[in-house]
Amino acid sequence: MKMKNPIILYSLLLGLTLFSCGEDYLEKTDPTKLVADNFYETETQVAQALNGVYSQLQGIVSSQWQYNEFTTDNTTLHFNIGDRGQGPSLEALEFWQINPSTSNINNLYNSIYEAMVNINTTLAKLENATFDEAAIQQFEGQLKFLRAYYYFHLVQYFGEVIIITEPLETPSEAWSYARQPVDEVYALIESDLNTAVSSLPASYEASETGRVTKGAALSLLGKVYLTKKEYDNAINTLTQVLPLGYALLPSYADVFDPQNKNHQESIFDVQFQGGNELGEHSDFIYTFAPRESEGAVIDFPGQNGGGWNVPTLDIIAAYEEGDLRKAVSIQEGYTNLAGEWVPVPFINKYHHPHTIRGRTDDNWPVIRYADVLLMLSEAINEQSGPTPDAYDYLNQVRQRAGLAPLSGLDQEAFRSAVLKERRLELAFENHRWFDLKRTMTPEALAAFMNAYGAKERSNPTTTRGGIPFSPADYVFEPYEVLFPIPADQIVINEELTQNPGY
Repeated sequence: MKMKNPIILYSLLLGLTLFSCGEDYLEKTDPTKLVADNFYETETQVAQALNGVYSQLQGIVSSQWQYNEFTTDNTTLHFNIGDRGQGPSLEALEFWQINPSTSNINNLYNSIYEAMVNINTTLAKLENATFDEAAIQQFEGQLKFLRAYYYFHLVQYFGEVIIITEPLETPSEAWSYARQPVDEVYALIESDLNTAVSSLPASYEASETGRVTKGAALSLLGKVYLTKKEYDNAINTLTQVLPLGYALLPSYADVFDPQNKNHQESIFDVQFQGGNELGEHSDFIYTFAPRESEGAVIDFPGQNGGGWNVPTLDIIAAYEEGDLRKAVSIQEGYTNLAGEWVPVPFINKYHHPHTIRGRTDDNWPVIRYADVLLMLSEAINEQSGPTPDAYDYLNQVRQRAGLAPLSGLDQEAFRSAVLKERRLELAFENHRWFDLKRTMTPEALAAFMNAYGAKERSNPTTTRGGIPFSPADYVFEPYEVLFPIPADQIVINEELTQNPGY
């Protein structure tokens, strides 16, 4: 059997290499150490370790919808009156009742720092590597991009966070780190991304498809500058992406088709592989499809979905007449096996035929060229107002969607137009929460979220079976723009402080 992607192959090999035990392993392994001293010695071993890091990204991105879409006006849940078990975790995110003991916030925090352990360990081992210098630089660039990606998410979610850039010899060392100022976190992010920009190629040969490129590093760095409102830096950085060979695909549907992976619009996708039993598949539609669809949505007998991350009536209403993206991204309901229409919306963007139940082949788009064009449009408008270039970048995206180009807007109206375009173009790709945080003050965001919440309470997207909302549902306070530091972390590390309000 031929493997489609070397990242997937090597992540499997890594597991075999690190967990296969030789007869003398007891003499060479200290069980209290987090560092594997007798690995990372050759280019092949480092490649295996790096691809193990990519593999960890699969699990993190697969649950990211909870924190970047579900917490916003984009999605809600298919309410399950018979099973309230997710109330303290997933429903807490949807209804803005998060607290330091919310288990999914703890899972988010732990999963990112666990991935960082392997990144820092591999980077440390590279310092003494003796194989090809060009390979070392590319390994370093990819690892530092991924570390920057994680820290960018951490600082957006939690504000001040622990900075760890070296491997830990023992777990107890992690219990003495304090949170660092946001500016220092961003300084690390920028440093890592600048290293990635200088050391990564614009593209790879086909056998290396899926790896981080210079274009991905520039795109993320541009987003960092945009988030910090350093618009000149954002424009200069994002403009460098334009000549690297990316382009919008003519068809929006083709962007997400698993038969068309890693195409010209893809700047960085998390790689998955379905159609086999190797454990590298995705299963997004199984989470997003309606709960009681019984094979009417996912084409396997009796198959239900999770009923999570359901498109809201609010986002459905946001599409303009004739927007070609709507049918690709959303279905407003489905016809059940009895031939009846069921008005439960679901995300259609990751709904594609697959041969094995539960094992889909969809990649997850992290950075697309459309995102870069819209970021450029936003940054130019913030710096200079709606210039011809700002309109051009925005209208390229709109016209691909079958919509008329915009013109004649003032700066504020153009700002709103870009935010709306990002919402619809990048719907359900885990951008919405950070976009809202970037473009609104905490007080304005609270007012925005509460207005949305009032609409959802008065006209829920899915039926609640007669169960009323609680008084605290959809009540958002300005301090909630940051998540709480998990209670478990504060218990084991007396150096940690809690975010205000929790």
